[in-house]
Amino acid sequence: MPIRRPSQGELREIAADGNIPLNDQEVEEYAELVAGTLDVLEGVQEIPDPTFAPHETDYPDRSGVYRPAATENPHNAWITRLTVEGAEEGPLAGKTIGLKDNVCLAGVEMTCGSQVLEGYVPDIDATIVERLLDAGGTITGKLNMESFAFSGSSDTSDFGTVSNPRAPGHISGGSSSGSGAAPAADEVDIAIGGDQGGSIRIPASCCGIVGLKPTTGLVPYTGIFPIDHSLDHTGPMARSVTDVATALEVLAGPDGLDPRQPVDLETESYSDALGEDVSGTTIAVLEEGFEREESDAAVNDVVRGAIEEFEEMGAEVLEASIPRHLDSLALWITIAGQGGVQVLQQGGVGSLHDGWYNTGLAETFGKFARADGRDFPPSVKTTWLAIEYLNRQGKGSALYAKAQNVTLAMREAYDEILEAADVIAMPTIPLQPFEIDPDLSRVERIARSLPIAKNTAPFDLTHHPAISIPCGTTGDLPVGLMLVGERFDEESVLQTAYAFEQGTDWQDR
Repeated sequence: MPIRRPSQGELREIAADGNIPLNDQEVEEYAELVAGTLDVLEGVQEIPDPTFAPHETDYPDRSGVYRPAATENPHNAWITRLTVEGAEEGPLAGKTIGLKDNVCLAGVEMTCGSQVLEGYVPDIDATIVERLLDAGGTITGKLNMESFAFSGSSDTSDFGTVSNPRAPGHISGGSSSGSGAAPAADEVDIAIGGDQGGSIRIPASCCGIVGLKPTTGLVPYTGIFPIDHSLDHTGPMARSVTDVATALEVLAGPDGLDPRQPVDLETESYSDALGEDVSGTTIAVLEEGFEREESDAAVNDVVRGAIEEFEEMGAEVLEASIPRHLDSLALWITIAGQGGVQVLQQGGVGSLHDGWYNTGLAETFGKFARADGRDFPPSVKTTWLAIEYLNRQGKGSALYAKAQNVTLAMREAYDEILEAADVIAMPTIPLQPFEIDPDLSRVERIARSLPIAKNTAPFDLTHHPAISIPCGTTGDLPVGLMLVGERFDEESVLQTAYAFEQGTDWQDR
């Protein structure tokens, strides 16, 4: 299809938005030059599109695809149910798996929790899909999520609020809301979540399950809807550390298509690292993880009680402090805002990386967004407006660059603590899961979701692995303990979490 040439009026508007003054003669001249440039770009459309997908689809039978009725979806955890059977044997044989609905599964609609994308059907499988099926897993559906993953709550999906199976009447946490609820309700063995600001660990904490955000790049993100390439993570969620470790073994490793992954990436046998002995393990307790303005004293007490149990089990505990930890949410909003808006403006795929691009998503998303932009969630609209205003003031890129640089300094501070300790400990979220409240205003709904990510977001920025494990309750509400390790030292994180899981009964604490 030919590219329509801009009118002189459109060129004036574009130039004005870019602070490029043009007089009448320049407008005429640039109209001619732009037309010539578009002649060249139009030629790209004539090049045959290579039939290039991340992988062959070795398990093409996607049977029984349907939207579940409320009677079989009591927590609204599922958007789509189906059955995709993997290999007959493997480490995940007999395990059922749910995918967050930002993961491409060929032939099955992917919504990202938004009606803007409703109707998009990928023609490729994400790398992790192929790996899960090769390992013998059975995929049983696509899980509900916050619209475009822009919330830590569970009440912004266009497909309805996800309720918490462990705490009726409360949120399940987000943005991987269905991925937290489905394992907690025993509706699936393993769920795949995504984590850019805590979206695996927050629902894991709220729902009383285990959720691991791996080191950046350990698990390939190819074929999953992004927010910012420096923040994107995907990882496993389950009721046990063993299932999380086994799933990580399957998911981890290079695919040659994701530029987030180091060229010398090596993986480990993570399930073999699991053991109940923590004698000789050093745990650093981060002061700023507890002493926040919004911290709930009951949550702090439960987590500190869990750390005392580590001491009783033979671990050494030391105190640590990083004042910059308290600034991390502002840094995260700067980076995720600028990066996320750019991704949305660029067809949901972004730019400036040398990995695989989902051209089908880019084309479809561009059409849908132009037609249905009004249907973006308030969280996306708020971020878009704020970032575009900063960009028009000439400040957006500088703030993004500064936030990334401050993040590097933060990473060094955490690394310094981890030279003396095996893991850093703190509450996963500093407060209790919120009650579901359909009467909240748009402003109230967005505002209350921000504090929930204040302990999780730093480690998306600094790229350290972090796990949330249930460590007790406040009343009937689960409390999560977060353990953070050195980059690519998932073994220490999983081993410490496993020892606590085996040595305690969190539901009695």
